[in-house]
Amino acid sequence: MAYLLGVDTGGTYTDAVIIDEASETVIASAKSLTTRPDLNLGVGRAIDNAIALSGVAPDQVAMVSLSTTLATNALVEGQGGRVALVFIGFDESELNRAGLIDALKGDPVIQMSGGHNHAGSEVSPLDLARLDTELAALPKGITGYAVAASFATRNPAHEIAVRDIIRAKTGKPVTCSHELSNALGGPKRALTAVLNARLIGMIARLIGACEDHLAKIGIRARLMVVRGDGALVSADVAREKPIETILSGPAASIAGAQWLTGETDALVSDIGGTTTDICLLRDGRPMIDPQGARVGPYRTMVEAVAMRTWGLGGDSEVHVVEGLHGGLRLGPRRLMPISLLATDHPTLVHKALDQALATDLPAEDGGRFAVPLWKTPPEGLDPREQTVADRLNDGPLRIGDAVRTRMENPALMRLVGRGHVMIAGVTPSDASHVLGRVSAWDSLAAEKALTLFARRRKGNGDRIAADAGQIAQAIIDQLTAQTVDCLLESAFAEDDLDWDAPADLAQHPLTKAGLAQHRGVIQTQLSLGVPVIGLGASAPSYYGAVGERLNTRMVLPEYAGVANAIGAVVGQVSMQAHGTVTSGGAGVFVAHMPDMPQRFVDRDEALNALEVALVQSATARAQAAGVQEVRLTVTRDMKEVEIEGQPMFIEAEIHVRAQGRPRIAIG
Repeated sequence: MAYLLGVDTGGTYTDAVIIDEASETVIASAKSLTTRPDLNLGVGRAIDNAIALSGVAPDQVAMVSLSTTLATNALVEGQGGRVALVFIGFDESELNRAGLIDALKGDPVIQMSGGHNHAGSEVSPLDLARLDTELAALPKGITGYAVAASFATRNPAHEIAVRDIIRAKTGKPVTCSHELSNALGGPKRALTAVLNARLIGMIARLIGACEDHLAKIGIRARLMVVRGDGALVSADVAREKPIETILSGPAASIAGAQWLTGETDALVSDIGGTTTDICLLRDGRPMIDPQGARVGPYRTMVEAVAMRTWGLGGDSEVHVVEGLHGGLRLGPRRLMPISLLATDHPTLVHKALDQALATDLPAEDGGRFAVPLWKTPPEGLDPREQTVADRLNDGPLRIGDAVRTRMENPALMRLVGRGHVMIAGVTPSDASHVLGRVSAWDSLAAEKALTLFARRRKGNGDRIAADAGQIAQAIIDQLTAQTVDCLLESAFAEDDLDWDAPADLAQHPLTKAGLAQHRGVIQTQLSLGVPVIGLGASAPSYYGAVGERLNTRMVLPEYAGVANAIGAVVGQVSMQAHGTVTSGGAGVFVAHMPDMPQRFVDRDEALNALEVALVQSATARAQAAGVQEVRLTVTRDMKEVEIEGQPMFIEAEIHVRAQGRPRIAIG
């Protein structure tokens, strides 16, 4: 009998489930806190607890599959490693396109001559001597490199040459843009490569943690990772292309939602610690975003489910809105809940909160804490960053102790942005502890923190709330309101009527009146036309009120809290290969092969040669991922025009997809 192990690592929890492959039933599930910087602890605890509860022997596990929101969370919060971009054959102005300069966040760029034209011919040679000089001059602390050359999808030779040199000289991971997308649009490819390079260290640590623990407890099964389109890829592929795991967790949640509920048409809303991810399920399947995955401010070239992601979760930062009457706003940054920090550092947290509560004034630092996330101190810090980091070497501190001058606060925020430090403060999770909805962590610390938070002032000078209970309910109400807005915006965007400005419609007074079923001289009524499937550990705490507000059926399935882990093992492997044939004139046809262009004098010969190469590439990668029975889908997109009654070939794109379930076998 074969059993499947699904693991999902989120910003707050790591989940594990054991599924009986024959009966397709969940026989055990477990949760553990995600432990950063040492992911091994959280991953190991979740797996061990699920195995123990199931009674399954480790050698009976036939397949392990991993999904994660770590990559999605990092992009939403602007975190990740420090990278260098090698930009070949582009003008400096190209850095201002596709959000590339914002994504770099001040990281270095090496601009070089070179690149190719649309036909794959070299425009100018590479200056490799200059590359050596520029690499030697880079600052310390670079964790990965991105390489993007003009028309690299037509000829990747320059990207490959630069990649090989950087790997030989630095030993660091290098991402080439042509390896991530076959589409034109250099700056957008470069953006995708930069984000991939920024994520490599994080995803590699997660995969390594999972592999290490599986080996330790005697599970020899193949490890797969969920891609952003819901397909499974091998762990080795995910290491090299972590950008493909953005929306991995949400994609797995869609598969898990359908598997758990049997619903075919619904809005799936998955609330985690950092984000809320919403996707429309139609005929039992999610749509693929034709423009590439969008996460936070970035539109990438990664194929993924058409998911809308908001920085709204159970651990979202709570802001007081400026103005006379105040108000609250949640997100997009995730904080560590005070109640969670207090479980590991009770003396620090309670002492600081008690001191702050001893005076009637709000705490200058908001009663918040700085929590270091490193196992070894980070490199490449500027002097102020180093000063703050040195203070945090012995563990978390109240922010007022970690930052002692105004000039040091930006340094702390840079450490936060790079994922070295996390801020602990008031979150909806703390509010839920105060209201008695959950009791997993330190409820007394949550009550003290919210009592302190309630002392903040509105623009008219009044306190924002009378006590901890009142501000806690206001935070939960705000979470409900923002979730409703997210679902409404998604519904307007996905509706067949093709509404303009879905975000504006979600906020429109008529929409609000319709939801409230206003009855006056004008009568209004509005509701969603499909149910909402609520997923996530905190969904039962929050989503009942959301369904009532939207006048729709709210589906909260059993195992909603581990739907991502379930979805991780019910998917299929899907490997794709794309290529283009272009024409440089009469009797000249260029097949842009995966490694380099090849010229032909006959159109059909060029098309057939490219198709054979793509089929071989996709099939080989599917088989390497464990698929024995490969199903192939081949499509050709021909672009021709008619001139004087005769067809004239412009170009053709060939797409090959190789699919199948990974082999389920013991050993």
